Amino acid sequence: MPIISVVNQKGGTGKTTTVINLSSYLALIGQKILVVDFDPQANASSGLGVVEGKGIYEVISGVSDASSAMRQIKKNLYLIPATPDLSGANVELANTENKEKILFQHLSPLSSQFDIIFIDTPPSMGILTINSLMASTSVVIPIQAEYFALEGLGQLMNTVNLVKKNLGANLSVLGAVITMYDERSRLPKEILENLYQNFPYRIFRTVIPRNISLAEAPSFGHSIFDYAPNSKGANAYRRLGEELIFYLNTLD
Repeated sequence: MPIISVVNQKGGTGKTTTVINLSSYLALIGQKILVVDFDPQANASSGLGVVEGKGIYEVISGVSDASSAMRQIKKNLYLIPATPDLSGANVELANTENKEKILFQHLSPLSSQFDIIFIDTPPSMGILTINSLMASTSVVIPIQAEYFALEGLGQLMNTVNLVKKNLGANLSVLGAVITMYDERSRLPKEILENLYQNFPYRIFRTVIPRNISLAEAPSFGHSIFDYAPNSKGANAYRRLGEELIFYLNTLD
């Protein structure tokens, strides 16, 4: 069963938007999906309409098991939310034995219950993100089509490779997703060309446009499919969801 970390150490790349809308689309077409919000900012949780209660912090702290912390958002879509308490986990896990595998240990019993698990990761490369990578089978990397977004890409790939080499993660790079693309501007097109030439892994053919509905939907606790199902953003995430399923099937 695929466990996919959506990861980028740079903030503002559309990481959480991608988690919310990919998971929501796949649930709509009948896949049973779990979202694990592993970012202390808890934006995936609020974007799916959950703002309080126990969550993943209580799970990794041993206060609750994963099943008890799980919420059903709608048919086929489940969430283990984050809370601000999760920010303290970086310190609390520092001296824990096998600290890189805490999340893996808690998610493993759930793997047979879902078709896909998505993990929303913090915009950093600390112990929480390392845990996410160790718990995952694949990574998806959202990249905003701007110059500075590309600068950290090499560092991110180095981290992924180090986790595979030094910690034994069984991890593949499923691909990069271009987000917040403005087709009216010349610069994103140049950056996209540069990325196609130099990025050594797959780049999804679907490009996520800059879209006001995508920006507004999380503030109402909705995915784009509930908020504006006929928008360009919704159509893009439908295509991305179908593309993701296709590539996952090639890994089987």
